[in-house]
Amino acid sequence: MEDKEIRVNKLDIVERSVAYSLRIIELYRVLEKDSMGRILGNQLLRAGTSVGANIHEAQGGQSKADFIAKMSIAYKEAREAAYWLRLIQDAKLISVTRLKDLRDETDQLIKILSSILLTSKQKNNS
Repeated sequence: MEDKEIRVNKLDIVERSVAYSLRIIELYRVLEKDSMGRILGNQLLRAGTSVGANIHEAQGGQSKADFIAKMSIAYKEAREAAYWLRLIQDAKLISVTRLKDLRDETDQLIKILSSILLTSKQKNNS
């Protein structure tokens, strides 16, 4: 039963990361119309889509250590995306209300990835 739950959770984070990347792309399309938005949007686009890419790579990891390394990169990229979203909001390039859901999703992904990393590292050490 536990293996099935783990697989379901892995699929959930994979699909969630794809949806997140698509939302980042959608936001970038709005930001690219402004010169400053384009610069900050490029940074957000790289970090935000890298989250999903690294989560996908982690699923095919050759070892537990490889899985942890890829998920660690996804976690760091999610934190970087949170930074760019905050900067975009504080620079008033996009309204607070328009960014709220995406910032919340970013925070949730950071927490999920942190939890996955903690659990994976504990299992790897035992």
